[in-house]
Amino acid sequence: NAIKHSTLLEPTQKVLISKHDSPPRSNLPTFSYRDIATATNNFRRESIIGEGGFGPVFKGKLNTNQVVAVKKLNHSGLQGDKEFFVEVHMLSLMRHPNLVNLIGYCSEGEQRLLIYEFMPLGSLEYHLHDITPDMKPLDWDTRMVIASGAAKGLEYLHNHADRPVIYRDLKSANILLGEGFHAKLSDFGLAKFGPIADNTHVSTRVMGTHGYCAPEYAGTGKLTMKSDIYSFGVLLLELITGCRAMDDSHEHGKEMLVDWARPMLKDRMNYVQLADPMLRGKFPESVFRRVVELVLMCVQDDPHARPHMKDIVLALSYFASQKHDSHAAQIGSHGGEGTNGSSVDFDGAQMDVTEIRASNKDQERERAVAEAKKWGETWREKGKQNADDDLDYKSRW
Repeated sequence: NAIKHSTLLEPTQKVLISKHDSPPRSNLPTFSYRDIATATNNFRRESIIGEGGFGPVFKGKLNTNQVVAVKKLNHSGLQGDKEFFVEVHMLSLMRHPNLVNLIGYCSEGEQRLLIYEFMPLGSLEYHLHDITPDMKPLDWDTRMVIASGAAKGLEYLHNHADRPVIYRDLKSANILLGEGFHAKLSDFGLAKFGPIADNTHVSTRVMGTHGYCAPEYAGTGKLTMKSDIYSFGVLLLELITGCRAMDDSHEHGKEMLVDWARPMLKDRMNYVQLADPMLRGKFPESVFRRVVELVLMCVQDDPHARPHMKDIVLALSYFASQKHDSHAAQIGSHGGEGTNGSSVDFDGAQMDVTEIRASNKDQERERAVAEAKKWGETWREKGKQNADDDLDYKSRW
């Protein structure tokens, strides 16, 4: 079943800020309000580089000359002390090349400030949806590098943090880009620790962003790691189509990107119709089809049938290694790059592709997950054979 457009995500309740609130326990440096006001030219409007549910984001320079991004809590905004404390606590526990680095914070009096490393290229949302005439659109290779980096960050949260973390707010606005379009996850105010012991899920208020929210979470409030997998599938679809996850200009019932794309997702022959026109046909068709199939696995209605992040990382690491040949014929309606796209050669291991339809039955769902795992196993085997190979995703960062 498609996600109902009428499903409303409950906004974050505003938490009243009290002078008696205790600052979060963390090993992060604390800054005085005066220091950060100086760094941002007293929070002048000209220093604003973005705005979100937490409040405005300012560019600043510390007295060490380090350039930073400062999130300043808007007391009347959607997020409050609870989200502030969560973000400080989460990011004080975690360090990874694909997570934004929280340098420190300020909780002086009623002030709530988060000080991050500055990401010079801004957000993925900006590069996909707010592009100006003088900007170069993201090419295929760059999109795959971004997808691979975001996947690595999410896989770290799920599998390698001290406690499993469910991100809960994966979207293009929260993917920040550094030099070389190195992707980092940001904004952890909605993150939750995952279930422990014999528990299968975390029950919580439904929060997040329209278009990215998994249908089972939106309907029941039961949050699992697989809720993040659905959101990642939407993000991946957004990357390859250039369309927003939610677009009210679409006809009724197709405002969400997944619902809009479903007719083209039913037939492999229609996959290339999903391609962002800004790509101008410059992408490897066989890899494009594989990415679409990965999207299909991620956005299945049955959360148990969705792949694990570790297999998504391995698959995307391979896809990111398959660079577009600028000398190859551009893909058009006449039929692509001289391949039927029915298989991909993983260093000699030919793998047949079976059409994944929206009306998947249990057997097809199992096959989809098995195929994702096979990608992972193939990639692991390749890594064992040649640890120095430049396709090894661990060595790319």
